[in-house]
Amino acid sequence: MASKKANNRLIEELHETAEGLHSLGLITKKRMLEYEYLRNLTVQPMPAAKIKLLRERMRISQAVLAAVLNTSVSTVQKWEVGDKKPSGPSLKLLSLIERKGLNAIL
Repeated sequence: MASKKANNRLIEELHETAEGLHSLGLITKKRMLEYEYLRNLTVQPMPAAKIKLLRERMRISQAVLAAVLNTSVSTVQKWEVGDKKPSGPSLKLLSLIERKGLNAIL
């Protein structure tokens, strides 16, 4: 697994590349603003109880949440009992669902 420092460096390199493409007219201003937003997006860890409450509030099953997040039902079950913690894209999607609702990613 890459270190946080390496991840930050990768994000900065990606942003620098996007800026170069934008200056050449290959990326629109709107797309550049999306890169800026994603670059500054910080996501806090989500405890097991919060994941379960979020899913129940949306009135969906563990299977549906797993399908939406492109993960397995057993992974969602482990998140909800605290045996595992979501990370990476799954954690970002859960955070987005929490803030904007399920329709934000469907």
